[in-house]
Amino acid sequence: MNYREKHTKGFISNFIKSFWEFETAEKECRYEILPDGCFDLIFEIKNEQIHKVWLTGVWTQQIQISIPENTKLIGARFKLISAEYLFKQSIKELKNTKTELPTSFMGCEHLDLNDFGKFTDSISEQLQHGLKNLKEIDSRKFELFKILYERKGEISVQELSERIIWNSRQMNRYFNRHFGFSLKTFCKILKCHSSLKHIANGKLFPENDYYDQAHFIKQVKQITGSTPTNLYLNKNDRFLQLTTIQSS
Repeated sequence: MNYREKHTKGFISNFIKSFWEFETAEKECRYEILPDGCFDLIFEIKNEQIHKVWLTGVWTQQIQISIPENTKLIGARFKLISAEYLFKQSIKELKNTKTELPTSFMGCEHLDLNDFGKFTDSISEQLQHGLKNLKEIDSRKFELFKILYERKGEISVQELSERIIWNSRQMNRYFNRHFGFSLKTFCKILKCHSSLKHIANGKLFPENDYYDQAHFIKQVKQITGSTPTNLYLNKNDRFLQLTTIQSS
């Protein structure tokens, strides 16, 4: 398999974490995807044409996927604030699943599908144009997600509430209504995801803000369905994110 990723810069990085490309050869690929605190827009390309377009929700558990042979996927990994301000919808119903969009979505069928850079730059330009036409972005929500992603979930709900002057009950109501899970769950997902790099490098002890080793193992297993040891072993390249980390 061939995989590459391009991280965003500037203002758009508050809404899109990265773009990625994955290409299979003459064999179907099966993987498990682990929660990363984002949702994705995915273009499935066959014979140099867009075959399908998918919008995923946020994964709160490991998900098994199958990618057909001779298929290229190009994806945009969105931060949660994008649901409201770019897609203008709740993605609660998409939690741990996906929905199919028209292949003409965003007019991407007319773009150069063989040039990853140009293709993703065009998507960025379209989305930035949409952001410029927004009347206003709620400063509390903007700051909320900025802090959460920068701190990788290592912040208490109480501290967040005090920093952005937003009642914790209201924040949780916002998360449950728009995404289908609590703010605390989201923090756990971000913190666990940030541990994957350490785990991929064989550091099977807590690097982040966990009480102790037992708490670390429990939290990682709750989010990923596997222990840190099994994630590190990654038998048969089962976990896609760990495979890409280890090969980078």
